[in-house]
Amino acid sequence: MELLKNIIDYNSKKHGGSDHSSCLDYVVDKTKNQFIPLKFLFSKKILKDEKQLFALGYVQVALETYGEDLFKTWFEDQYSKKCSLEQARKISIYYIPNMNDIFSSVEKISRCYNDFRENLILNNRKKLPVQLGEWLCKSIFALKQEKTSSQRGFDFFKDGKRVEVIIHWGDRSNPKGIKLKKSLVSLSEYTIIMLISDSLLIRDICFLDSEFILRKFPTKGHTIFLKELEVGSYYFSKSTKNLSKVVQSGTLLRFCTPKLATYLADKF
Repeated sequence: MELLKNIIDYNSKKHGGSDHSSCLDYVVDKTKNQFIPLKFLFSKKILKDEKQLFALGYVQVALETYGEDLFKTWFEDQYSKKCSLEQARKISIYYIPNMNDIFSSVEKISRCYNDFRENLILNNRKKLPVQLGEWLCKSIFALKQEKTSSQRGFDFFKDGKRVEVIIHWGDRSNPKGIKLKKSLVSLSEYTIIMLISDSLLIRDICFLDSEFILRKFPTKGHTIFLKELEVGSYYFSKSTKNLSKVVQSGTLLRFCTPKLATYLADKF
């Protein structure tokens, strides 16, 4: 790939005399543990913008998620200076995930979860599906992930606008509806609801303007409940209105249920 060749070329010499060390976004070649500043790729017209990078299959994560030690070692060797703690907190890494390995693992995990359920071992179904769903949202919609000062861990952004991501795991819908915190919806521009099946595949997605949710759906105290009958017509399985927000359609089609894939197959 041309982009990976540019990473190799960039790392063939040191750039300690440049201002590249001030960059907060880096593309990585995981096979060689080498990085390149995103702004360098823009300045050389190798890439036009972030959207082009996402379209190539890259996913963005905070440096904390990727692993700071490896990057900081490379940074000091490349620029002859240390990466400060303050700068590290703001740095993003763009990488290409191995989709074949991930899909294979999803199939294996699905079988393991089924064994656990049948043997009455699995009690807590939340942690893995939520994190998998959030990762799929990042990939499919090209969301940027930033470390938050709260206990939530990370916030998500699309084109600089905050996104509230809600993951619901299970083949059956909650009769009370999807539970949203009003305060978090109020702080966001968009709200994405992803329904993950028991087999860990996407069974549906709803992409809504947060202002629309606040205006249309009633609240009870600090909570908003989106019942499926009320919000069902906005899901991807029923509406094509927000399919334009999808950046990586291949990832969506690969990780969704056969039923949803059949409906969406000719929409992209």
